[in-house]
Amino acid sequence: MNLPNKLTVLRMILIPFFVVCLLAQGGAVPSLRYGAVAIFIVASLTDLLDGKIARKYNLVTNFGKFMDPLADKLLVCSALICLIELEQIPSWMVIIIVSREFIISGFRLVAAEQGIVIAASYWGKWKTTFQMIAVILMIVNIPALQTVTTVCTWIALILTVVSLVDYISKNHKVLTEGEM
Repeated sequence: MNLPNKLTVLRMILIPFFVVCLLAQGGAVPSLRYGAVAIFIVASLTDLLDGKIARKYNLVTNFGKFMDPLADKLLVCSALICLIELEQIPSWMVIIIVSREFIISGFRLVAAEQGIVIAASYWGKWKTTFQMIAVILMIVNIPALQTVTTVCTWIALILTVVSLVDYISKNHKVLTEGEM
């Protein structure tokens, strides 16, 4: 259990605490919402750090390859689902975002069975960045920043679709290998 893997595990451990803080009393306790945003930011930073450390010090493991993307998806999906409950994001947007995650995960699974590793694209990295910024802005829920929050949410949604199309178009042969 190296440092990057510990950071990934920490991210997963933080998720329930994040959810409890965010949803406590319907999200109406400001101090708990700020606690939730702090937890989300720390968890998001562990995502940034674990990959950088793993690559820099050659600490890439099968555990990390599996758990890191899973932890990322659980963190973002948990946040978005909670934000539906708090009526800060429409469910249809979350359905698109979560669907993209399932599609890419399945796509990567098929590729892995063929011995192909599909690396994260820049589109995917930008998507993640804007999703995290949008989530943070929705959690803090500052009326003066509502336009910025809306713009970031739409950018995240657009990048979600663009990154999906990018992954599939660049790797479409993964799905057609072995077909007649």
